[in-house]
Amino acid sequence: MIDFISDLLSGGLGFSTDVLDTRKIDSNITLLRQQEWFKKICENSQYYLLLIGNREVRAYLQSNFRVKRMIRNEKAQAKFLLLLNKELKIRLLRHKS
Repeated sequence: MIDFISDLLSGGLGFSTDVLDTRKIDSNITLLRQQEWFKKICENSQYYLLLIGNREVRAYLQSNFRVKRMIRNEKAQAKFLLLLNKELKIRLLRHKS
């Protein structure tokens, strides 16, 4: 509950202040790397580039609430994977132009 309130106040639930907290994001990525499903994502070079350089993905990972939910919930993991695929598609379309 505290994470949810903290994320709400810091803009992690969609009320963005356009400022990303790199330390918080990197800490959340470190936490997620303990999960097998996330390790597989990190092994994919295209997904990895999104994790380190895509603003939308990093903003999503800034939320402690979302990250903890992803650790516990397969539907939340699938939702994150959908975000990665959406951003990857956008990235590929930009590079084709």
